[in-house]
Amino acid sequence: METTSLTVEEKEALISLLDDPSPTVHQALITQFTRLGTEGSDFLFAVASSSNRLASLAAGEFLRELKYSDPTADFLKFIRSLSYELETGMMLLNRTVNPSLDVAGICTQLDALAARCRKLASSTRSLREQCRVINHVLFDELGLRGNGENYTDPNNSLLDQVLSRHLGIPLSLSVVYLLVAQRMGLELEPVGVPGHFLVGCYEPDGPFYLDAFNQGQFLTADDIFARLRSQQRQPQLSDLAPTPVREVLSRCCRNLAKHYAAAGDTAHARLFLGFVAEFDLAYERHAQS
Repeated sequence: METTSLTVEEKEALISLLDDPSPTVHQALITQFTRLGTEGSDFLFAVASSSNRLASLAAGEFLRELKYSDPTADFLKFIRSLSYELETGMMLLNRTVNPSLDVAGICTQLDALAARCRKLASSTRSLREQCRVINHVLFDELGLRGNGENYTDPNNSLLDQVLSRHLGIPLSLSVVYLLVAQRMGLELEPVGVPGHFLVGCYEPDGPFYLDAFNQGQFLTADDIFARLRSQQRQPQLSDLAPTPVREVLSRCCRNLAKHYAAAGDTAHARLFLGFVAEFDLAYERHAQS
């Protein structure tokens, strides 16, 4: 198969055309990527793993149409890339369980939730008030809640299932919260405290935290430390620091490995343990470089 080398200008031109609705343009791109061979698939994967959400979605569709896309291989490439973006990572992780994942549909739903929040929050100013609006939309209107009755169900960790079933665990519900807030332009952070997961809001006059598993309950640092002490844990200031995206995704994989094992699904448990090991290996290699 013939291959060529794409210039920076050619790559930028291709990216600008990826979401063009014209069937003629679409077919021309299919022909071009086929001609490019491995370079074409590598280019599409790089775009699919980028923070450009619209281009990322379009590139993913081309990968699937060209049958370049193996969900497990795609997620492993993402892990090894060290270029971590939360939404892309959660989608790629989800596709390892559901290869036919409707990525565009999930994004459309998140867009709609953010639009609803913006409408209700149009006259509010403080971050705390806007978080109260997100709480209302996600927990009162949509009905998201923590699945305390069947906590170890693997579906609680998969983004498509959380949004369709309205059930999740602290990490997955926090991710939904963060993805909606991100669309609103709010700078919130994932916070993986020991034994739980929260959303962090770091305001100049002091941080506050949100517990998405408990309907977006507002918490102070003292509240969190008291909770940790009640669990016989020794609190550390580092417990309240933002958690890197790498660790959020790795922790999601650890949860899935444990929950699939509890369900007797050893194949998926091994798969996600492998992803955890790959995250650790990629980090070690980066630290040593």
